[in-house]
Amino acid sequence: MKENTLDVLLYLFQNFMDGELEIDPDRDFLEDQLVEAGFQPYEIDKAFLWLDDLSKQQENQRDTKHNASFRVYADEELSSLDLECRDFLLYLENMGVLTPDNRELVIERVMALDSYDFDIERLKWVVLMVLFNQAEENSNYEWIENMVFDSSLESLH
Repeated sequence: MKENTLDVLLYLFQNFMDGELEIDPDRDFLEDQLVEAGFQPYEIDKAFLWLDDLSKQQENQRDTKHNASFRVYADEELSSLDLECRDFLLYLENMGVLTPDNRELVIERVMALDSYDFDIERLKWVVLMVLFNQAEENSNYEWIENMVFDSSLESLH
């Protein structure tokens, strides 16, 4: 099975992070479940590192307001985020779903995935995971959650 870090994250999110579990799973329990589901330990470790980094960065994130910022993408970002993905991020920012700081966090988390087959559907999931971890963004999380679950997920499996 060719799985990558994002696949592990999506499995975690869909099965354990949406609040449907009656228990509060610990890391060992989650690792056991992921191995049982067929994920490789290396990818599981990378997924937990990704989540840990997300948590750390959100703690350090400052709440700044940028009225007229302009984002210039680095070459590596351009190779990972195609025009459709970049347009989607701009759309979310213009709609007020993402702040400039959240946009940067999303871009950083995309780059941390080291994925060459990144598309807009996967980007929506990253946005969803970033907003999920920010309690103050509850309405924005619900907005993007509806967008993610209303779109076809066949390309992710």
